[in-house]
Amino acid sequence: MKRRLLLVSNSTLHVGRYLQHCKQQIQDFFWKVRKRILFVPYVLHDRDTYTKTARDKFKTLGYEVDSVHETPDPVDAVRKAEGILIGGGNTFRLLKALYYNKLVTEIRKRVLEDGIPYMGSSAGTNVSTISINTTNDMPVVYTPTFAAIGLVPFNINPHNLDPDPSSKHMGETREQRIIQYHEEPDTPCVLGLREGSMLLVEGNNATLLGCTKARLFQRGTQTTGYEPGSDLSFLRTDAQ
Repeated sequence: MKRRLLLVSNSTLHVGRYLQHCKQQIQDFFWKVRKRILFVPYVLHDRDTYTKTARDKFKTLGYEVDSVHETPDPVDAVRKAEGILIGGGNTFRLLKALYYNKLVTEIRKRVLEDGIPYMGSSAGTNVSTISINTTNDMPVVYTPTFAAIGLVPFNINPHNLDPDPSSKHMGETREQRIIQYHEEPDTPCVLGLREGSMLLVEGNNATLLGCTKARLFQRGTQTTGYEPGSDLSFLRTDAQ
Protein backbone atom coordinates (compact mmCIF):
# COMPACT_ATOMS: atom_id res chain seq x y z
CA MET A 1 0.00 0.00 0.00
CA LYS A 2 1.35 3.40 -1.02
CA ARG A 3 -0.57 5.60 1.42
CA ARG A 4 1.19 8.46 3.19
CA LEU A 5 -0.94 10.23 5.80
CA LEU A 6 -0.31 12.89 8.42
CA LEU A 7 -3.39 12.98 10.65
CA VAL A 8 -3.26 15.87 13.13
CA SER A 9 -5.58 16.37 16.09
CA ASN A 10 -5.75 20.17 15.93
CA SER A 11 -4.71 23.06 13.70
CA THR A 12 -3.77 25.44 16.52
CA LEU A 13 -2.17 24.64 19.86
CA HIS A 14 -2.57 26.87 22.92
CA VAL A 15 -0.69 30.20 22.52
CA GLY A 16 0.58 29.06 19.10
CA ARG A 17 -0.15 30.14 15.53
CA TYR A 18 -1.92 28.15 12.81
CA LEU A 19 -0.14 24.77 12.35
CA GLN A 20 2.93 26.11 14.14
CA HIS A 21 3.11 23.16 16.55
CA CYS A 22 3.48 20.67 13.67
CA LYS A 23 5.55 22.79 11.28
CA GLN A 24 8.52 20.41 11.28
CA GLN A 25 6.32 17.34 10.75
CA ILE A 26 4.61 19.06 7.81
CA GLN A 27 7.95 19.88 6.18
CA ASP A 28 9.17 16.32 6.68
CA PHE A 29 5.90 14.93 5.33
CA PHE A 30 5.51 17.00 2.16
CA TRP A 31 9.18 17.13 1.16
CA LYS A 32 8.60 14.98 -1.94
CA VAL A 33 5.88 17.31 -3.25
CA ARG A 34 7.42 19.39 -6.02
CA LYS A 35 5.68 22.70 -5.37
CA ARG A 36 1.88 22.74 -5.05
CA ILE A 37 -0.65 21.39 -2.52
CA LEU A 38 -4.39 21.14 -3.09
CA PHE A 39 -6.39 22.57 -0.18
CA VAL A 40 -9.97 21.51 0.58
CA PRO A 41 -11.70 24.32 2.59
CA TYR A 42 -15.21 22.81 2.68
CA VAL A 43 -15.18 22.65 6.49
CA LEU A 44 -15.94 26.38 6.89
CA HIS A 45 -18.60 28.64 5.42
CA ASP A 46 -16.03 31.32 4.54
CA ARG A 47 -13.85 29.30 2.20
CA ASP A 48 -11.94 32.29 0.81
CA THR A 49 -10.63 33.43 4.20
CA TYR A 50 -9.73 29.90 5.23
CA THR A 51 -7.86 29.37 1.96
CA LYS A 52 -5.88 32.57 2.54
CA THR A 53 -4.89 31.33 6.01
CA ALA A 54 -3.62 28.03 4.61
CA ARG A 55 -2.00 29.71 1.61
CA ASP A 56 -0.09 32.19 3.76
CA LYS A 57 1.14 29.47 6.12
CA PHE A 58 2.32 27.08 3.44
CA LYS A 59 4.03 29.84 1.53
CA THR A 60 6.37 30.20 4.51
CA LEU A 61 7.13 26.49 4.13
CA GLY A 62 7.92 26.82 0.42
CA TYR A 63 4.65 25.57 -1.09
CA GLU A 64 1.96 27.12 -3.23
CA VAL A 65 -1.64 26.27 -2.30
CA ASP A 66 -4.43 25.73 -4.82
CA SER A 67 -7.94 25.57 -3.37
CA VAL A 68 -10.42 23.06 -4.73
CA HIS A 69 -13.27 25.57 -4.29
CA GLU A 70 -11.60 27.96 -6.75
CA THR A 71 -11.57 25.46 -9.62
CA PRO A 72 -14.49 24.76 -11.99
CA ASP A 73 -13.74 21.02 -11.87
CA PRO A 74 -12.93 19.72 -8.36
CA VAL A 75 -12.54 16.12 -9.55
CA ASP A 76 -9.95 17.13 -12.13
CA ALA A 77 -8.13 19.17 -9.49
CA VAL A 78 -7.85 16.10 -7.25
CA ARG A 79 -6.68 13.99 -10.20
CA LYS A 80 -3.84 16.44 -10.85
CA ALA A 81 -2.92 17.12 -7.21
CA GLU A 82 0.60 16.48 -5.90
CA GLY A 83 -0.63 16.49 -2.30
CA ILE A 84 -3.89 17.09 -0.45
CA LEU A 85 -4.58 19.14 2.68
CA ILE A 86 -7.92 19.16 4.52
CA GLY A 87 -8.10 21.32 7.63
CA GLY A 88 -10.35 21.68 10.64
CA GLY A 89 -13.89 22.95 10.92
CA ASN A 90 -17.26 21.22 10.83
CA THR A 91 -16.96 17.56 9.87
CA PHE A 92 -20.57 17.24 8.68
CA ARG A 93 -20.28 20.24 6.37
CA LEU A 94 -17.01 18.82 5.02
CA LEU A 95 -18.28 15.32 4.31
CA LYS A 96 -21.47 16.59 2.66
CA ALA A 97 -19.42 18.77 0.30
CA LEU A 98 -16.99 15.95 -0.48
CA TYR A 99 -19.87 13.73 -1.57
CA TYR A 100 -21.64 16.55 -3.42
CA ASN A 101 -18.49 17.27 -5.43
CA LYS A 102 -17.81 13.55 -6.01
CA LEU A 103 -14.43 13.67 -4.29
CA VAL A 104 -14.63 10.83 -1.75
CA THR A 105 -13.80 8.06 -4.23
CA GLU A 106 -11.32 10.24 -6.12
CA ILE A 107 -9.32 11.21 -3.02
CA ARG A 108 -9.29 7.61 -1.85
CA LYS A 109 -7.91 6.46 -5.21
CA ARG A 110 -5.22 9.14 -5.39
CA VAL A 111 -4.00 8.41 -1.86
CA LEU A 112 -4.23 4.62 -1.71
CA GLU A 113 -3.36 3.79 -5.32
CA ASP A 114 -1.22 6.71 -6.50
CA GLY A 115 0.45 7.41 -3.17
CA ILE A 116 0.06 11.18 -3.05
CA PRO A 117 0.43 12.55 0.51
CA TYR A 118 -2.71 13.42 2.46
CA MET A 119 -2.67 15.70 5.50
CA GLY A 120 -5.74 16.12 7.66
CA SER A 121 -6.30 18.21 10.74
CA SER A 122 -9.31 17.80 13.05
CA ALA A 123 -12.24 17.42 10.60
CA GLY A 124 -9.76 16.54 7.87
CA THR A 125 -8.53 13.75 10.11
CA ASN A 126 -12.08 12.59 10.85
CA VAL A 127 -12.94 12.13 7.17
CA SER A 128 -9.79 10.09 6.52
CA THR A 129 -11.16 7.27 8.69
CA ILE A 130 -13.94 4.70 8.31
CA SER A 131 -16.69 7.05 9.44
CA ILE A 132 -17.37 10.37 11.12
CA ASN A 133 -19.31 8.70 13.95
CA THR A 134 -16.71 9.76 16.53
CA THR A 135 -16.44 13.44 15.62
CA ASN A 136 -17.10 16.04 18.32
CA ASP A 137 -18.94 18.34 15.88
CA MET A 138 -22.62 19.22 15.69
CA PRO A 139 -24.54 17.98 12.62
CA VAL A 140 -25.19 21.44 11.18
CA VAL A 141 -26.01 19.87 7.80
CA TYR A 142 -27.38 16.50 6.75
CA THR A 143 -24.82 14.16 5.21
CA PRO A 144 -25.85 11.41 2.77
CA THR A 145 -23.96 8.90 4.94
CA PHE A 146 -21.56 8.81 7.90
CA ALA A 147 -19.13 6.69 5.85
CA ALA A 148 -15.91 8.61 5.24
CA ILE A 149 -12.98 8.24 2.82
CA GLY A 150 -11.58 5.15 4.55
CA LEU A 151 -7.84 5.76 4.26
CA VAL A 152 -7.34 3.91 7.57
CA PRO A 153 -9.43 1.01 8.97
CA PHE A 154 -10.30 2.62 12.30
CA ASN A 155 -11.83 5.82 13.64
CA ILE A 156 -10.16 8.80 15.28
CA ASN A 157 -11.43 11.20 17.91
CA PRO A 158 -9.44 14.45 17.53
CA HIS A 159 -9.29 16.92 20.43
CA ASN A 160 -9.62 14.01 22.83
CA LEU A 161 -9.99 15.21 26.41
CA ASP A 162 -9.41 13.42 29.70
CA PRO A 163 -12.01 13.80 32.45
CA ASP A 164 -11.27 16.73 34.77
CA PRO A 165 -11.62 15.42 38.35
CA SER A 166 -12.04 18.96 39.68
CA SER A 167 -14.87 19.86 37.27
CA LYS A 168 -18.47 20.07 38.50
CA HIS A 169 -19.78 19.46 35.00
CA MET A 170 -22.00 16.38 35.11
CA GLY A 171 -22.22 15.72 31.38
CA GLU A 172 -20.75 12.70 29.62
CA THR A 173 -17.00 12.51 29.07
CA ARG A 174 -15.44 11.75 25.70
CA GLU A 175 -14.60 8.28 26.98
CA GLN A 176 -18.23 7.61 27.95
CA ARG A 177 -19.42 8.71 24.52
CA ILE A 178 -16.94 6.45 22.75
CA ILE A 179 -17.94 3.54 25.00
CA GLN A 180 -21.55 4.16 23.95
CA TYR A 181 -20.40 4.06 20.32
CA HIS A 182 -18.77 0.70 20.97
CA GLU A 183 -22.03 -0.65 22.41
CA GLU A 184 -23.21 -0.84 18.81
CA PRO A 185 -22.12 -3.98 16.89
CA ASP A 186 -19.20 -4.11 14.45
CA THR A 187 -17.67 -0.79 15.48
CA PRO A 188 -13.93 -0.26 14.89
CA CYS A 189 -11.39 0.86 17.47
CA VAL A 190 -11.07 4.59 18.08
CA LEU A 191 -7.75 6.40 18.46
CA GLY A 192 -8.17 9.43 20.72
CA LEU A 193 -5.68 12.12 19.69
CA ARG A 194 -5.09 14.74 22.35
CA GLU A 195 -4.28 18.33 21.39
CA GLY A 196 -0.73 18.37 20.06
CA SER A 197 -0.65 14.76 18.87
CA MET A 198 -0.70 13.36 15.33
CA LEU A 199 -0.46 10.04 13.53
CA LEU A 200 1.99 9.44 10.70
CA VAL A 201 1.00 6.56 8.40
CA GLU A 202 3.42 5.31 5.76
CA GLY A 203 2.20 2.22 3.97
CA ASN A 204 1.33 -0.23 6.75
CA ASN A 205 3.44 1.55 9.37
CA ALA A 206 1.94 4.01 11.85
CA THR A 207 3.77 6.18 14.39
CA LEU A 208 2.41 8.55 17.02
CA LEU A 209 4.07 11.97 16.76
CA GLY A 210 3.73 15.25 18.62
CA CYS A 211 4.03 16.36 22.22
CA THR A 212 1.09 14.58 23.90
CA LYS A 213 -0.17 11.06 24.42
CA ALA A 214 -2.94 9.24 22.59
CA ARG A 215 -5.56 6.80 23.88
CA LEU A 216 -6.85 3.73 22.10
CA PHE A 217 -10.46 2.73 22.73
CA GLN A 218 -11.42 -0.82 21.82
CA ARG A 219 -14.78 -2.49 22.18
CA GLY A 220 -14.99 -4.52 25.39
CA THR A 221 -11.44 -3.78 26.59
CA GLN A 222 -9.68 -1.26 28.78
CA THR A 223 -8.47 1.99 27.25
CA THR A 224 -4.73 1.98 26.48
CA GLY A 225 -2.44 5.02 26.51
CA TYR A 226 0.50 5.58 24.15
CA GLU A 227 3.45 7.95 24.36
CA PRO A 228 4.75 10.06 21.44
CA GLY A 229 7.03 7.91 19.33
CA SER A 230 4.95 4.76 19.89
CA ASP A 231 4.66 2.29 17.04
CA LEU A 232 0.95 1.89 16.27
CA SER A 233 1.47 -0.30 13.22
CA PHE A 234 -0.78 -2.96 14.73
CA LEU A 235 -3.62 -0.71 13.51
CA ARG A 236 -2.35 -1.08 9.97
CA THR A 237 -4.87 -3.58 8.53
CA ASP A 238 -5.44 -2.58 4.93
CA ALA A 239 -8.24 -0.05 4.46
CA GLN A 240 -11.43 -1.81 3.49
